[in-house]
Amino acid sequence: MENRDFLATKDGKCEIFKSIIHREIPTYPYRLYRFLTEVEDILLKEQNDQIRLQKICPLVRLLLDTSPWLQTFYLEPSPDTGWSVLTLYEEPDFDLTVQIVAWLPGNISPIHNHATWGIVALLSGMEKNTFWKRNNDRKFPDKIAQVGSQILEPGDIISLVPDAIHSVEPLGEEATITFNIYGETDFSQRFEFDTLTNTAKNF
Repeated sequence: MENRDFLATKDGKCEIFKSIIHREIPTYPYRLYRFLTEVEDILLKEQNDQIRLQKICPLVRLLLDTSPWLQTFYLEPSPDTGWSVLTLYEEPDFDLTVQIVAWLPGNISPIHNHATWGIVALLSGMEKNTFWKRNNDRKFPDKIAQVGSQILEPGDIISLVPDAIHSVEPLGEEATITFNIYGETDFSQRFEFDTLTNTAKNF
């Protein structure tokens, strides 16, 4: 199956995403440090989050295509929580989150936004993303409505704008492994949503 790129928008849509940059696979290894340097260059030059995503997404694909170690470089999910997070890079005053996340089937994330741009690439397993949007209800300003869903398969990449709202569910019988990169989070705008009480609470 052909690899697919998606964009999750603030109105709950999941659209095919066209990248701005097209890069040929280099003859030399595309190292993680080089990837991070190019991401930083994009962030310094471009302030629009959607354009940032359009430029960073093909770099994520290039990294995955030339770095087979990412396919096996993860922590086994905890039997207690059902998931694990392996931080690939962390540096003071460099506000990027770069992780490998593993989820066991039978777990569903809370409905949430990220309050920053983000890109998630599926390395193995299958994952269902369900998308939501705010209803702009005056009585219940945090009320949201389900819009649709998208099943991601290995090789698929989904980009999320800061106010995209989704929940995530691993499918099948094996763990879902993803490569995740996020920008600087505005925690005052990051929420979990409760559809029963029409409330949103900060992380």
